[in-house]
Amino acid sequence: MDAVQVAVVGGGQAGLAVAHELTGLGSEPVVLERGRVGQTWRDRWESFRLVTPNWCTQLPGGTYDGPEPDAFMPRDEIVAYLERYADGVPVREGAEVQSVEGSAGSFTLRTSTGDVRAEAVVLATGAYQRPHRPPVAASLPASVLQLDLEDYRSEQDLPPGRVLVVGSGQSGCQIAEELHEAGREVVVACGKAPWLPRRIDGRDLMWWGGESGFLDATVESLPSPAARLTANVLASGHRGGHDLHLRTLRDLGVTLTGHFLGADGHEALFAADLHESIAWGDDRYRDLAGLFRKLAEERGMPRPSMDDPEPFVDEGPERLDLRDVGAVIFTAGFRPDYASWLDWPGAFDDLGFPIHEDGESVASPGVFFVGVHFLRKRKSALLMGVGEDAAIVARRVASPLAAA
Repeated sequence: MDAVQVAVVGGGQAGLAVAHELTGLGSEPVVLERGRVGQTWRDRWESFRLVTPNWCTQLPGGTYDGPEPDAFMPRDEIVAYLERYADGVPVREGAEVQSVEGSAGSFTLRTSTGDVRAEAVVLATGAYQRPHRPPVAASLPASVLQLDLEDYRSEQDLPPGRVLVVGSGQSGCQIAEELHEAGREVVVACGKAPWLPRRIDGRDLMWWGGESGFLDATVESLPSPAARLTANVLASGHRGGHDLHLRTLRDLGVTLTGHFLGADGHEALFAADLHESIAWGDDRYRDLAGLFRKLAEERGMPRPSMDDPEPFVDEGPERLDLRDVGAVIFTAGFRPDYASWLDWPGAFDDLGFPIHEDGESVASPGVFFVGVHFLRKRKSALLMGVGEDAAIVARRVASPLAAA
């Protein structure tokens, strides 16, 4: 059996960042990646771009220093960046971890390439592990092509006809816009998501989010643990970065509906709650506007120009003939999936998130998590925030190893 000091599961930004920090502390990590470095990014659709500006790419020892800090990296450039960042890090590609057994000081990882023994384990398998489909999706007729977000690549791959996008978070809105620009008739079944202008008084929304403390919000500050599943702020990194939310989609000609209720034969049914979803997003806009105005006042800056949202009265159709629909794409978010391959009673909460203290499992000491959405803060899974958590986790991993 192969023996390593620290097994890091996952070769994305989280796993690479914690491996970088561990190496700096004198530990000896080995990264086990099911595919290739940055595989989650490789699996995104062809036209994918970061929604965060390049300057937000702030991995430890790998902060973006290229010529376009205010641009938005496309998919292949993100992968190339991570490949460069991984240079010098021991990464075993094509090693899928199927289970983790044992206890602190002696863990056995069953992998597709053989067993690995480790003194400590860091799970960095990504913030978005299992695509979520609402249970009512099962009522759709089998004759309609149904895709999860991770299966969508480009408009050209879809059969002719209208496209129903179920979910109106960042990805759903971006794909709806792409499909519309390709000449498709698009219907979006909407849920609740916050939105902001891409730029406010010449500064990107991510600057405002970072400086105001919005991105540093902790789980404890949320109205409930389930609020971790709320969509990220709507925006786009395409065409240099622009506004993209439900009003902009409506103005393009995309049909908006309430949330998807399922199908009745060859008809898709939608709730009469579009106005409610719009109102919820507008309330979050006002909350954030208030937070940004407070920041400006504290720093003696001009009051940010954020007008109140215009009225929205459209309700959208409540039925859609599926015989004209070529594909249904589910973009209703992701859920944690640790419990499907880690048999650790008491290790995860009701939503599947790890129960931890500064990244260390409370149920299995010696096992650590990094790159989890809201592990410590709202930015924990982002390229601009994962490094902060990686440093904390790495110190916690390395301390008992050094004392042994």
